[in-house]
Amino acid sequence: MTTPARAFLPGLELSRILYEEAVRPILDAEFPGLRYAAARVGPGSEVLGFDTARSADHEWGPRLDLFLRPADGDAHGKRIHRLLAERLPKQVRGWPTHFRHPEPTDPVGHMELTAGPVDHRVSVDDVGGWLHGRLGLHPPGPGREPGEPTVRDWLAMPQQKLAEVTGGAVFHDGVGALTRARRELAWYPEQVWRYLLACQWQRISQEEAFVGRCAEVGDDLGSAVVAGRLVRDLMRLCLLLEREYAPYGKWLGSAFARLPGADDLLPSLRGAVSAGDCATRERHLCDAYERVAAAQNRTGLAEEVDPTRRPYHSRPFQVLHAERFAHALARTVTDPDLRDLPLTGGVDQWADSTDFLGRPEAVRAAVDALG
Repeated sequence: MTTPARAFLPGLELSRILYEEAVRPILDAEFPGLRYAAARVGPGSEVLGFDTARSADHEWGPRLDLFLRPADGDAHGKRIHRLLAERLPKQVRGWPTHFRHPEPTDPVGHMELTAGPVDHRVSVDDVGGWLHGRLGLHPPGPGREPGEPTVRDWLAMPQQKLAEVTGGAVFHDGVGALTRARRELAWYPEQVWRYLLACQWQRISQEEAFVGRCAEVGDDLGSAVVAGRLVRDLMRLCLLLEREYAPYGKWLGSAFARLPGADDLLPSLRGAVSAGDCATRERHLCDAYERVAAAQNRTGLAEEVDPTRRPYHSRPFQVLHAERFAHALARTVTDPDLRDLPLTGGVDQWADSTDFLGRPEAVRAAVDALG
């Protein structure tokens, strides 16, 4: 069937309409008294507020996440899914509720009108099981809710995943567990935050001299690549300082641009990645280092450190010597589960493979091995 033209709506608004006008009436009629939560959380650009009309080409549309208590999920989950397939409207504000798969083995769905039951995108889960699948948190036992994450749990949860769990919108929470979990995961405990900040400064310290060294041996391309890596690390550091989870690469710049003070840093960061020579590249990076270092000092999380540029030992390269900030922060980490760890940090401070970060068991094993 042909899909009609329609005006773009932000995905979260479309999800809200789907819930209020279509899903809630079915649940109220067929399952009176059922306790559930309705939300749009998890993967999807709309959850982070970055969706545009381009997003509609795959896995975007009228989507909703339902959460039941485990026993209710076992008793009613399959029937709810089947009833929604039979009774949901074919479209919401012109956007089809049916998702087709171009190939049988292709998990990516594309909206399309259908005359029969809809292959909808309304999931039914319990909160503990969903958090285990998304973040690797151990599901609760019978009658218990998810417990407080441990230090190792925090280090094994990628920021993109944390942003997906704590972003989006909750339209109704009759079970309470979803709201409590989102509140618990809204930001790192302070000791974990201090440790991650120290590790991010340590990352910068490891490569800041390479911009000049690469250029010195005639490798201007290598110098530019290192500068780009350092800009990325500075952006992620700024998000950490502002208590914002860093999304993965596609949305990192968009998330950074929303930060207070981003406009002041953007000229330096753009200058560093677009510079045609090492001296200009180095100057822009040092300008950015000094601004971010001053911001670090203003937090009061550690003793103040001189935020000005300086030579790299006896070599003619200008750097911040970012390890000074890493060490100052590390001295404030007193948690026994953190203070003796190497300054490697959370999993996405040392790994950025999407396929790896999407496997909680493998991530946890790697984090445990590093510790």
